[in-house]
Amino acid sequence: MRTLPLVPIALTALTALTPLLWLAGCAERPLPKWEPPMARTQYQHVRTTAYFDGEADHLCYTNHNALGTTLQYGRVNSAAADWSRWPAGTMFRIVQTGRLYIVDDYGWDLAGRNTIDLYMPTRELMDRWGLQHVDIQILQWGDPRQSYSTLLPRARFRHVERMLKELRPELDEPMPMIVRDSQPPEPQQMVANPVPRQAYAFHPSTTPSGVALQPFTY
Repeated sequence: MRTLPLVPIALTALTALTPLLWLAGCAERPLPKWEPPMARTQYQHVRTTAYFDGEADHLCYTNHNALGTTLQYGRVNSAAADWSRWPAGTMFRIVQTGRLYIVDDYGWDLAGRNTIDLYMPTRELMDRWGLQHVDIQILQWGDPRQSYSTLLPRARFRHVERMLKELRPELDEPMPMIVRDSQPPEPQQMVANPVPRQAYAFHPSTTPSGVALQPFTY
């Protein structure tokens, strides 16, 4: 009788178990600590991080966002956030850099947090950005109703469920107008924090549905 080597058998078994272990880890992963939402004003001072589509837990989504469209980097750039705080389609400008962003993505570690994750096309740019507190100017709020309808089929995920619960009260009443300040505040200097990237891995956890949002204005 032919004797099979033990090492290849062990490696094969480990390879087969790896996806199951990964799923079990995701199931036990706690949601991030909830923060009270920020006031919806035209200017906000927010915590920002960065991500790029080449990270291991984003490879299955390639270069697509949670709406199923291509992540943007250029004249207008993609950003991920809690859609109950910054609904999908929200456009903003970072005061310190002048760059324009549109919220078209979300992630587990953003749900219930006042953090915006900025898309970068390379790991180098992602690491260079790190963690920074910046001033943003809201140019247009996204539509919470379309955000809700996009998220609803994904409600089995706990971070999506958290966003849906915060979005639901807004569906029965119009979105508040942004409070326009008479003058923009003095930009606060960006604070860079060279923390390990592993602490800020924010990515969508569902397969993009291909739903596209229409511009929403007040």
